[in-house]
Amino acid sequence: MVGIIVNVLSVALGGLLGTVFGKKMSPEFTAQLNKVFGVCAMGMGISSIGLMENMPAVILAVVVGTAVGLACHLGELITKSGQLLQKPVSLLLGDRAGGGTMSREEFLSLLVTTMVLFCSSGTGIYGSLDAGMTGNITILLAKSVLDFFTAMVFACNLGAVVSLVAVPQFIIFTLLFLAARAIYPLTTPAMINDFKACGGFMLVATGCRIAKMQDFPIADMIPAMILVMPLSALWVNVVLPLL
Repeated sequence: MVGIIVNVLSVALGGLLGTVFGKKMSPEFTAQLNKVFGVCAMGMGISSIGLMENMPAVILAVVVGTAVGLACHLGELITKSGQLLQKPVSLLLGDRAGGGTMSREEFLSLLVTTMVLFCSSGTGIYGSLDAGMTGNITILLAKSVLDFFTAMVFACNLGAVVSLVAVPQFIIFTLLFLAARAIYPLTTPAMINDFKACGGFMLVATGCRIAKMQDFPIADMIPAMILVMPLSALWVNVVLPLL
């Protein structure tokens, strides 16, 4: 839980500092900083991919899992769930949005983007599950550094409301953490390494999206994290003995 708490606090604090000092950061500065965020996410992913033990199982999980997510329109469902908070936030803020620099629609649209990024990103989901299964909070701590500065950037336009995103983020990550702890006794070291490698692919895709190199369907890739360990076990126990 330490990693989740640190991550949540980084978003809350980053949002507050961005509200206070946001006017001093130029658009060019924030744009270049986002590129660095993307490179860092890709580096985290590449290090995780190196742990892969059963490549066919991991690749199959990524491809099939993404196909399932696309077929179920998972990304759209996650976005719509974020839009559910538009009304309470709108009531909270009244008629003022983005300090008068954006229209109400632009403000709420950016807010939904922020919520999806912090609450349902591949990095956060993978990090929470990894922490629950192995106790390793490295991914969450690295994500906390990125989220701190990302929250500052978003708060330049959205204000202190960015800090409130930490509340649903804490709830979602905690549920994932507890679910992972229940699953861990059923796993093997090979399954865990393949799980980490699958998460690594999501991190690389997330980094490309943050750096605006390629708009990968990150949310639609989430089912791959569910499929990878069963497929890894199937590959080791059924397929390999036949080869």
